[in-house]
Amino acid sequence: MDGTVKEKIMDYLAGKLTCKEVTEAVTEYLEGTFTFWERVRFQMHLGMCVGCRNYLRQIKQTIRTLGKLPTEPIPPDVREELLRRFRNWKKG
Repeated sequence: MDGTVKEKIMDYLAGKLTCKEVTEAVTEYLEGTFTFWERVRFQMHLGMCVGCRNYLRQIKQTIRTLGKLPTEPIPPDVREELLRRFRNWKKG
């Protein structure tokens, strides 16, 4: 297939989504609130864009990591020690 015809078809299917639009729509994509065609366009962009695939992978990893955090609050002594270490981080 001719390169320009293929590009036009891909652009049509992907809806010419920009990377900015993709990153702004990641939450809706992950929550499954897209229509079928919005999902297709989003996935077409991901198929063509390494940067957006990496961004989506990072967001998914962040969600998994945050989901593993304990629900109980940090004990006060641990909190104070962490704050002390962060304050002195650049001094060290």
